[in-house]
Amino acid sequence: MNVILVLHSIIRWAVLLSGIWVVINAVSGITSKRVYSSLDDRSNLFFMIFCDIQLLIGLILIFTNGWFVKIKSGMGELMKDPYNRFFVVEHGMMMIVALILVHIGRSKVKKASPESKHKKMLLFFGVAILLIVISIPWPNKAVVGRPMISWFN
Repeated sequence: MNVILVLHSIIRWAVLLSGIWVVINAVSGITSKRVYSSLDDRSNLFFMIFCDIQLLIGLILIFTNGWFVKIKSGMGELMKDPYNRFFVVEHGMMMIVALILVHIGRSKVKKASPESKHKKMLLFFGVAILLIVISIPWPNKAVVGRPMISWFN
C-alpha cells in the first residue's frame, strides 16, 4: 500500500504543474488576446487526465487504508478527530469538487465562443487549482501535514 501512497504523492506534482500551466495559458491568452490553440486544449486535457489518475489512486487509498471502515463506523466519531476529518471529509470532498470543476470546465471551454475560451479556462481551472492547493496536506499544516514527497519507509 505504501507504493500507492508514494504514487499519490508524486502525481500530486503533475496535477499542480499541469494546473499552473493551464492557468498561465489562460491568463496569457486573455492578456494577449490570442486565439485559443491546440496547446491550450492540450494543457487542459493533461490537467484533466492527471486529476483523473489522482482521483483513482485516492479512491484506492480510501478503500484500502481503512478510511472507508472509519466512514462506515460513523461520521460522528470521524468528525471529532481532525486528522480523520481532514483526509476523509475535507481533502476528499474538496478534491472531488475540483475534479468536477475540471471536467465541467473542459466541456464549457470546448463549447465556448473563440473569444471566451480563455476566460472560461481561467474561471473553471483557476478555481479548481485553488481548491487543490488548499486541500493538499502540506508539511506545515498542523496535525495533517505530510512530506512534500512521501517515499518508501
